Amino acid sequence: MTETYREPAIPPPTRRDWIAILSAILGAFMAILDIQIVNASLKDIQGALSATIEEGSWISTSYLVAEIIIIPLAAWLCMVLSPRRFAVIISVVFVIASLLCSLAWDLQSMIIFRVLQGLAGGALIPFAFSLVLTKLPLEVRPKGMALFAITATFAPSIGPTLGGWLTESFGWEYIFYINVLPGALMIAGLMYGLAPQAPRWELLKKGDYAGIVSMAIGLGCLQVFLEEGNRLDWLDSPLMIWLGSLAFVSLGLFIILQLSRDNHLINLRLLGERNFLLGSLANVGLGVGLYGTVFVLPVYLAQIQQYNALQIGEVFMWLGLPQLLLIPLVPVLMRFIDARLICAAGFVLFGSASLYSAQLDLDFAGPQFIAIQIFRSFGQPMILVPLSILATAMIPPSQAGSASSLYNIIRNLGGAIGIAALATILDSRSSRHYEMLREHVSPERPEVIERLQLLTQQLGDPQAALQLLMQQVEQQARIMAFNDAFSLIGVMLLLSTVCVLLTRGLPIQRK
Repeated sequence: MTETYREPAIPPPTRRDWIAILSAILGAFMAILDIQIVNASLKDIQGALSATIEEGSWISTSYLVAEIIIIPLAAWLCMVLSPRRFAVIISVVFVIASLLCSLAWDLQSMIIFRVLQGLAGGALIPFAFSLVLTKLPLEVRPKGMALFAITATFAPSIGPTLGGWLTESFGWEYIFYINVLPGALMIAGLMYGLAPQAPRWELLKKGDYAGIVSMAIGLGCLQVFLEEGNRLDWLDSPLMIWLGSLAFVSLGLFIILQLSRDNHLINLRLLGERNFLLGSLANVGLGVGLYGTVFVLPVYLAQIQQYNALQIGEVFMWLGLPQLLLIPLVPVLMRFIDARLICAAGFVLFGSASLYSAQLDLDFAGPQFIAIQIFRSFGQPMILVPLSILATAMIPPSQAGSASSLYNIIRNLGGAIGIAALATILDSRSSRHYEMLREHVSPERPEVIERLQLLTQQLGDPQAALQLLMQQVEQQARIMAFNDAFSLIGVMLLLSTVCVLLTRGLPIQRK
């Protein structure tokens, strides 16, 4: 169980505290933005580096693997180096790695630079989250969480828009150049806002190195397993079997090590706190919703509606921009309405929008998604801020590092598992729907004969008409698979609603 003693109250934040928090949140925003902005330009990068689609997938996978490995290490490294030194180092590395990515001369160099960028970017996310927990008292924390919510919701939403525009207008290199100026502002803000402290090198002697190794191997293998599994046919691939087995054994060992010693890398006992456990479970569904939507929708628009990167970005614009207006209102609502009700309402809005998306047909394109994107833009801010507060309100400041690492790892894993499941659904369900539809496309059926005659008149070739008909059947099967994918996202979000309603109310709302 977590500590039951009372720790010293957190004093009201100063101007320097706010500058440090804003600078760290800017870094987390850029780190998350880099995932989606690169995905939007992946085809152009692959072409420039002479990489195949399979090889090019490692441009994204390498970043995600490095990110998920560094997140649990961030709290410990922060204690060893001191918060100011740690924050400045990772910020400088992130900017330099971004510039190196723009200068990559082949696939191997790009993967190396993306790993470096992922290590720095992944550390920025839990660092920003932990600053909010340690610098802001509970009554002020909703404002900090509202700012942090911009990184988790607005960054993935605006990524395809910004990536598509930069690539179409200037070239793919500019998706990395844009990190330089914000990076310089972030470094200056962190140097001003965080007080210098002496490093604690003695902690290196007490480090949980067995936990670090087992965690790095386990999370790294799991991330690759989830990212590449569908492409390699999951357990039909010997490589996937080895990766899955190694991840299972390593993560099992990591959990045993963390629960059996006091000198742990991450305090897994925090999951014994009711709100943190339920909030983390809801966070899994949120990860599926956030990352799953940003994965499925562009694929649908590109494959079915033949949209280019810029057109896809214009659809996502309706999800991103309204959130900037809505996020600041959420802390105000939390003064008068139970955070659980706000969060549950957000999940219902987001989930309902996803279920409504599961009614796709050939005429369902960008304009039809505008209302859906606006519904999502209302729901996502109502989730992020209250859920973060509900999950961490009972966590003492001394455990902020572990809480931040666990909370962000769980959301990232939820997204990775969700994307893997959705990619598998799109492939497997497409095949199943195609077989089902093909059974009804019998040459003896009057409507099939009529359709073939019409196509033959248009094309002048019976064989071409038959081929086109089967292509149309395949397209309908693909659309049905997209409906299944959106349905899964909606169900996961609605299940998260139940977890939120089972949490305890916030102390500040019991007054």
